[in-house]
Amino acid sequence: MHSETNIRVRYAETDQMGYVYYGNYAQYFEVARVEALRDLGVTYKSLEESGIMLPVLKLEVDYHKPAKYDDLLTIKTTIKKPLIKFEFHFEVYNEQKELLTTGNTTLVFIDMKRNRPTKAPQSILDLFEN
Repeated sequence: MHSETNIRVRYAETDQMGYVYYGNYAQYFEVARVEALRDLGVTYKSLEESGIMLPVLKLEVDYHKPAKYDDLLTIKTTIKKPLIKFEFHFEVYNEQKELLTTGNTTLVFIDMKRNRPTKAPQSILDLFEN
């Protein structure tokens, strides 16, 4: 499953050099992840209402080139078929189509009543069968 999200770099997200501060990529990935799920027809809100949470288990980021203030970034998101873990891969490009950053997040399905890991809901698994 693939999705694309655009984000314009705001001044407050940059450091003294005018580059995106490295810690902001986690937020960019979150925006892209939420929108990728929305493209599939799933929202975090609906998951939580059904008793499922998705906390981040792991975040990995590789910085290739800096993103700068006012750049329009395209974040390409690829989602691997989930089971108990839900893996997302990200590629961040600028308007010149240069690859700036890559990253991965791994989330885990948590049953909110038991506060324990659980299998992905069947409704999500079904999305990957088509």
